[in-house]
Amino acid sequence: MSNISEKHKNSKEVEKLTFAQKQRLSFIDFSLLFKGSINRKELTEKFEMGMANATRDLALYRELVPENIDFDAKDRSYLQSKTFSPLFNYNSKQTLTKLANKISDGFDGVLEIAFPVDAPHQLNVPDIFIVAKIVQAILKGKAISIIYTSLSSGSKAREIVPHTIVDNGLRWHVRGFDRKSGSFRDFVITRISKVTIKDTEVESFEEEINDHQWVRMMDLSIVPHPNNVQYPQAIMMDYGMENGVLELKVRAALVGYLLRRWNIDCSKDAELQGGEYQLWLRNRITLYGAENLILAPGFDEKDLEH
Repeated sequence: MSNISEKHKNSKEVEKLTFAQKQRLSFIDFSLLFKGSINRKELTEKFEMGMANATRDLALYRELVPENIDFDAKDRSYLQSKTFSPLFNYNSKQTLTKLANKISDGFDGVLEIAFPVDAPHQLNVPDIFIVAKIVQAILKGKAISIIYTSLSSGSKAREIVPHTIVDNGLRWHVRGFDRKSGSFRDFVITRISKVTIKDTEVESFEEEINDHQWVRMMDLSIVPHPNNVQYPQAIMMDYGMENGVLELKVRAALVGYLLRRWNIDCSKDAELQGGEYQLWLRNRITLYGAENLILAPGFDEKDLEH
């Protein structure tokens, strides 16, 4: 559910309402924000209630934020006013993801309204039962036996001690200690065909705290590409840069994924050409010691030796 916006004078009154009342008010607020209107029929169909109850909820919303809503007597509907300010807070990333993937948390109108938001096709989604077993093992601090199909050795049994599930923007991975190689690695979840939780004790060196690539944070200074971008202000706006720089803290274990996904030129003197390289890593020295830099566009570790 969206949190209640504190800037409204009656926000504390909303906090006192029941869960069901806040759910209905959130639906009204969401509909006004994204659709520009709401009527009693939409409320009754969403929450399977009578017209009288819908009327009371709309009256309550108007009482709490009268500046948000106007009544259209002709269409018997309620419209977003010119002074509208959401009663609830909406996280941009979460809301756009919900709209693009038609996901509803029960507090909004995602499934009721055909929003003009879409997302490109993604790779195969992991088996939810495989994911569930991995999550159970992580929460219980247990190792798992898996059947894993790799590009180099095909399908084989492995034992790993998982600690985190990661979305790298293209695939879902599970990060953990691999007992075969004796190191922490990423395993693509869609390549796991079977999971069994082990009863054996986990050794201290297999725990997340000893995954040095995971716990190490790298400071990245990312700027518009000095050679490939004619109007850097556009890139600054895309990435919310301040003073022309985007400062990020990224785990060493994940930095390669980010650099590849964003096509960040990691060459010494911004040497990569092409419209896909709109960003340059200004402080490439920070990458020293990261293990997945094969994914970093233009990075050559030899340059750090000079």
